[in-house]
Amino acid sequence: MTSLAAVFEKARSEDRAALVGYLPAGFPTKDGAVAAASAMVDAGCDVIEIGLPYSDPLMDGPTIQDAVHRSLSNGTRIADVMRTVEGVAKTGAATLVMTYWNPIDQYGAARFARDLAGAGGVGTITPDLTPEEAGPWLEASREAGIETVFLVAPSSTEERIGIVADCCTGFVYAASLMGVTGARESVGLAAEGLVKRTRAHTTLPVCVGLGVGTGAQAAEVAAYADGVIVGSAFIRRLLDAPDESAGLFAVRELAAELAAGVRRR
Repeated sequence: MTSLAAVFEKARSEDRAALVGYLPAGFPTKDGAVAAASAMVDAGCDVIEIGLPYSDPLMDGPTIQDAVHRSLSNGTRIADVMRTVEGVAKTGAATLVMTYWNPIDQYGAARFARDLAGAGGVGTITPDLTPEEAGPWLEASREAGIETVFLVAPSSTEERIGIVADCCTGFVYAASLMGVTGARESVGLAAEGLVKRTRAHTTLPVCVGLGVGTGAQAAEVAAYADGVIVGSAFIRRLLDAPDESAGLFAVRELAAELAAGVRRR
């Protein structure tokens, strides 16, 4: 199992940002998710976020919603998410779960944290969990030895950034813009300023997500962030592919382009 600290240390030693890829478990199939994530790692992703499919994805744009719907239609459950994490972690990439709070709460915080650690996962990203309500999850994560990642946004006040950063252990997730996920023509203009503001409150790496979909955009973000997070662009490649083999080729090709981008910082 590769720790997040080791990932970011390696990236710093190579004078680049880390590349973080996202895919939901169970998409395009349960085995296909492991194959696609493994292809992304082979082509240059340092970290993989495995999404836990949820029926009410408040933060997700249409591309991820489509993939999550297909995953749920495939019968994906939390046990399948853990098996996906286990399969991806074997590649050597640091592997996290991105999930809304309700599934963890229903499963049991301590149980979820233990099972994730047992599967080789290094932590979670919980986009809708606020610091004020995070006490049980922070305790369960500490006991299981996994990292906790929370989000800051362009609208976050200085006080709020400080509160959120204090709850983070692996890195801080900086949302580049207000709104839902999805690749865009350009990355939000507020992203660089948000990274600078966040760094005033923490020594943890700050990674930028939402809107990145090309090597040029990855290079732009890598110039000021410690990590570049890409999700919808990978999913779109799989959705547009005529078959699984073509989908694997497409995500491998995109990962290679993005990996080259974070090295052009």
